Amino acid sequence: MNELCMVIKDMVKPNFLNIRTSIQTYDRDALCCGAPCWRWAYHALHSADKWFVNPCVYDEPSFHEDGLDNPDKPASVVLTDEQLLEYLDSVEQKTYAYLDSLTDEMLYECPENCDHTRLELVLRQFRHISFHTGMLNGQTAVATGKFPMWVSQADKYVDDGILFGRYRKGQVIK
Repeated sequence: MNELCMVIKDMVKPNFLNIRTSIQTYDRDALCCGAPCWRWAYHALHSADKWFVNPCVYDEPSFHEDGLDNPDKPASVVLTDEQLLEYLDSVEQKTYAYLDSLTDEMLYECPENCDHTRLELVLRQFRHISFHTGMLNGQTAVATGKFPMWVSQADKYVDDGILFGRYRKGQVIK
């Protein structure tokens, strides 16, 4: 039975939609705690990529350089928003495939070489993605006076008439 895994999958969808909207609406070069916002976006995506499944058995993405995931460290790589959104797509698909491969019982087990259960890893990433999405949206709100559209559930959008992202009421806006 995978009831809990399916609930998790349904609940992670809004997280991915929200960070996607953040990347589509933020000022990528605005500084937050001394680092450009795009670095914080990458930090959140990299963390989801690495920590959602198993941080102890992980291969870095091809464009990654040491320290790129830490906004406090200088890096020579500069990722475009298109690259960040492509990376988000791959993290999202990886996460959904992972959740589809689990049973509810497996959530209480630790993955290979890891001290945390799969459920702990999932919950940590829910918190982490939401924190950084809020941080990025706060930067957008300060700069524009408007808060980007927010998804609380995959089928429930908070939209005060201000559409920043490409998604509205479950439809892609072209």
